[in-house]
Amino acid sequence: MKITSTTEDNARCEVADIFRRYGKEYRCRNGMTKKQHKVMAAIERCRTSDCGYHVDQCDNCGFTESHFNSCRDRHCPKCQAVSRHKWVEARLKDLLPVPYFHVVFTLPHSLNGITQYNKRLIYNLLMSSSSDTLLTFGRDPKWLGGEIEFYGILHTWGQTLWLHPHVHYVVAGGALTENGRWIEPKYSDKFLFPIHALSEVFRGKFIEGLKAAYYNSKLCVPENLGELNRADLFERWIDHLVSTDWVVYCKPPFSDPQKVVCYVGQYTHRVAISNRRIIGIPPCQDSCRMV
Repeated sequence: MKITSTTEDNARCEVADIFRRYGKEYRCRNGMTKKQHKVMAAIERCRTSDCGYHVDQCDNCGFTESHFNSCRDRHCPKCQAVSRHKWVEARLKDLLPVPYFHVVFTLPHSLNGITQYNKRLIYNLLMSSSSDTLLTFGRDPKWLGGEIEFYGILHTWGQTLWLHPHVHYVVAGGALTENGRWIEPKYSDKFLFPIHALSEVFRGKFIEGLKAAYYNSKLCVPENLGELNRADLFERWIDHLVSTDWVVYCKPPFSDPQKVVCYVGQYTHRVAISNRRIIGIPPCQDSCRMV
């Protein structure tokens, strides 16, 4: 998503510039949570005198340079690079001398209506069902027969910024048995586990958890999907989910483990609308279009 301006009123535009120009009016016209107010205020003040400043001095020549402090809010597009670098460096230190796979579990878009009103429940269920699926295949002697090492990153939107819940996993190519023996994948040069089988097990675990939440009255059904309050129609909707292909993707191992960590690191500490996606700020709301 980009904001295209009819005038070139800024050589370099930022989210903070939009907040400073339109934020006050927007806050007056729209209801916002306390958290949203706090985030918007932090982004507006980031790297300005409101956040104070610090002085850097060269150890050799004594040259000094002052800079305004960052807000360090995780939603700020200017405050994530350092955190992302530290995260990648920490993950690199944990790497084993084995191939690593990048596995992605994605929810079908037909779940988006429910997801919007049950984010915590759905995202927790996505993480638990996908991680349980990996553990199940890792413990299966048919594939490995031991405990596997992995970590996952939840991502809730896609490139077009529409709701697109999916999880990126970095999975070590192998498993550790109870007696401490390391087992390598049978087809380590091609894939870790068969994706169609992963998809079926993942779908089954997720739907099982979703039905449990529904029948335990933990699932919030929005008004536009009110028919799902009837158990028979809910089961019919579940049947539709079962007949849908659930996308699971597993890339072949990268040439070296460092590359897969750096690749997945791009998905961490990232905000939806970064400064680089903004190419202009229009003089009024009517002169901008979203592309």
